[in-house]
Amino acid sequence: MTVRKSNERGHANHGWLDTHHTFSFADYHDPRWMGYRSLRVINDDLVMPGMGFGTHPHRDMEIITYILKGSLEHKDSMGNGRIIRAGEVQYMSAGSGVLHSEFNPSSDEAVHLLQIWIRPDRAGVTPRYAEKSMVGVAGGAFHLVTSKAGRDGSIAIHQDADLWLARLQPGQTATHRLAAGRHAWLHVAEGQVTVQGQALSGGDAIAVSGESVLDVRATAPAQVLLFDLN
Repeated sequence: MTVRKSNERGHANHGWLDTHHTFSFADYHDPRWMGYRSLRVINDDLVMPGMGFGTHPHRDMEIITYILKGSLEHKDSMGNGRIIRAGEVQYMSAGSGVLHSEFNPSSDEAVHLLQIWIRPDRAGVTPRYAEKSMVGVAGGAFHLVTSKAGRDGSIAIHQDADLWLARLQPGQTATHRLAAGRHAWLHVAEGQVTVQGQALSGGDAIAVSGESVLDVRATAPAQVLLFDLN
């Protein structure tokens, strides 16, 4: 197990954007933290009211955005325009190339989001877009958000990377089983949990290999994202 503490992440405060980088990104570079398996980026962003990212290009990356608080307005060159809100997941496969912008449409509330990049298993695919609401999912269990084949109502992505989400109240435990040869990266989006006896707080993460069962127990209200990777 390898623990990645929140206060050791890269950090930049641009005024309009306060961001923490789990892995090397933009001006933050640490050769020890270039990603984990196919997981390349987890940016923990707080975007101020009325501010955002202007139109910019991406290619050959699977981009997943999860809104923790507030709302985010998305527009892209595929013709999609949508405001996503707390508890909703947005997916964009940049593939052969796409332009998009992201803005906080609120005049008085910052938006708190996680933006995740996963390397695709092949380059040059046709760009695509999808959404999934996790607003009404039951607490105390892991729920599948993405998968290679889009099984069980999850979003299909171009990588063998299962993303699971759990919301936990104090005392609740969610269990995840890892198949042989699989690896896990667990990111605590909010709250406090213990994983395999290791205490973690919001922004902390842990990489786990060689385990068959992960037990995540909340010691305060929490949201956790678990990446099950090949």
